[in-house]
Amino acid sequence: MFQHFQIENLQDFPQELQTLLEKQTQEIEALIASPHQSYEQIMKPLQSLDEALSLFFTPLSHLNSVMNTPQTQEAYEASLPLLSKFHSHISQNLALFQKIESLQTHTQEERRVCELDIRDFRLAGVNLPKEKKERLEEIQLKLSECSNAFSQNLLNATNAYELIIHNPEDVAEIPSSDLSLAKEELKGEIHYKFTLQMPSYLAYMTYGSNRAYRKELSKAYASRAPENAKVIDEILALKDEKAKLLGFHSYAEYALQTRDANSQEEVLAFLNHLANEARPKAKEELDELKAFAKALDGIEDFAGYDVAYYSEKLKKEKFQFDDTMTKPYFEQERVLLGLLEIVSELFDVTFSAVDVPTWHACVKVFDILENGNISGRIYFDLEAREEKRGGAWMNDWETHFIDENNQKHLPSAFVVCNFSPSTNTTPSLLRHDDVVTLFHEMGHAIHHLFSRVEERSISGINGVAWDVVEFPSQFLENFAYEEAILKRFAFHYQTKEPMQQPLLAKIKETKNYQAALGILRQVEFSLFDFELHQGCYQGEEVQKLLDTIRQKTALLPVPSYNKFQHGFAHIFAGGYAAGYYSYKWAEVLSADAFFSCLNPTSGFQKEQAQGYKEHILNKGATKEMSTLYQEWLGRKAKVESLMRLYEIA
Repeated sequence: MFQHFQIENLQDFPQELQTLLEKQTQEIEALIASPHQSYEQIMKPLQSLDEALSLFFTPLSHLNSVMNTPQTQEAYEASLPLLSKFHSHISQNLALFQKIESLQTHTQEERRVCELDIRDFRLAGVNLPKEKKERLEEIQLKLSECSNAFSQNLLNATNAYELIIHNPEDVAEIPSSDLSLAKEELKGEIHYKFTLQMPSYLAYMTYGSNRAYRKELSKAYASRAPENAKVIDEILALKDEKAKLLGFHSYAEYALQTRDANSQEEVLAFLNHLANEARPKAKEELDELKAFAKALDGIEDFAGYDVAYYSEKLKKEKFQFDDTMTKPYFEQERVLLGLLEIVSELFDVTFSAVDVPTWHACVKVFDILENGNISGRIYFDLEAREEKRGGAWMNDWETHFIDENNQKHLPSAFVVCNFSPSTNTTPSLLRHDDVVTLFHEMGHAIHHLFSRVEERSISGINGVAWDVVEFPSQFLENFAYEEAILKRFAFHYQTKEPMQQPLLAKIKETKNYQAALGILRQVEFSLFDFELHQGCYQGEEVQKLLDTIRQKTALLPVPSYNKFQHGFAHIFAGGYAAGYYSYKWAEVLSADAFFSCLNPTSGFQKEQAQGYKEHILNKGATKEMSTLYQEWLGRKAKVESLMRLYEIA
């Protein structure tokens, strides 16, 4: 029913992949040469081939991210050129394109599959002359290699740095759960080690009282992987060349062909509108923070490395609240089980733990049942470790669809986070931000896992426009602030006492604390990304563009050593190039949907949630997201809902 996660021989993986790709190429050529003209005889087998390749390659790609070793790197890097060449060959196969163009379709799903395939063929240069096709193939291969190099450089740089602190006074304010992870004994002496791994880095930046150490740690983080400067230049040049080969003025114009947004002007107008709305409030928030730091510690030259530390202190003074008050109530295992219970109730499913092969002992696996029948499987890998890349993400593996033999395939997905690991004395405890992150990634997962689409290429998250793919994740994360939801799993890990109402209320009350500053930061990233891909910036031009954008988004001076772009993995090692604006674009949908489904007493309106499941989660990419949304609520999403969510308007 489901694949087992296992790779028996990493050394032989590239050769086995090559064998699979050669076999698939032969099968595709046979389909092209066949006299068949029906959708069922051509597109169904093609989609089964896509699934077979995903089932084979995803475990290696995933392993390289969560259990990174020289062996996984070698196998992965050797596989990238093979995949790139195969995909280029298929996407530029004129005979296959013409075959699909001529197919007879009978259902809306079939028409949608062909429509998206034809669009993607054209965007891949299927109609280009041979020499341009060959150049595109070279570009795609090089881009894959560059993205992997960027990611690997960042991981290596993150793992290479350590800050060793000997004086207990410099760590006196750090929560015990974080401190226990940092504490080490060497030759009978106790010291504390902080790294650039996110849980460790955030612990000191938020609670570390030694300003010099905060500056040192911040500088190390902001100046990681300087070798990525050359990688960025190469990526940008290649993407610009690719766009122009395909007849577009820029990579941004090319990228929008597969997005929900209609034009570059629309994207920039949206982002600048957000910046203008947020900036006055953000300035108030920063002025308040600077005045607080000056009054408390006489800080005259308030800097970026002071923000998290004094924000946490001000938050505690202003609301009599900080993360240390809630963290003991968010034991990772209980939070996860609480989330599963909420999703079960919200969408009429159940989760059943299963014991199956995984890549690490801490991974938890659950089968999903609907009406008593197994409908999907989900894997959770939630704790930070050295061999795991930073951040949080959802990765799809198997997909729901009906194949050419009328066999139903069931979906599976991985949810990966980097929470503080458990120790011999303390379980893994989450900050509330971590709880929000878990809800967010679960939102992505159920978008894939709850699909009821019969065609693989538009099932789950497949085929969904990039700038609306964050909608379901952001929708679910909004519920992680509601009292009715939190009280289901917020119990003290030692006393087992439930979190009391005043503390639950504080979480909601502080939700939009410094929200405008957060919006400005997201707009800065989004504008930088989008404008960067509107031209072909190289060398110092990249930094100059970022500096120009910061004139309207950054309210504090940014030190010259800050090379944020060298760590901007979303756009240089992920899929967000010319698409980072998607987070805010999708948030209009998620905020509007959230208020439509919110019930202050129970946490959600179940009837509306069922409609959301039926019209959004079940439908994948069968239609444009804006159309699905209109079919659900009978109207477009309101931009005002986003301002309401942040209490800015």
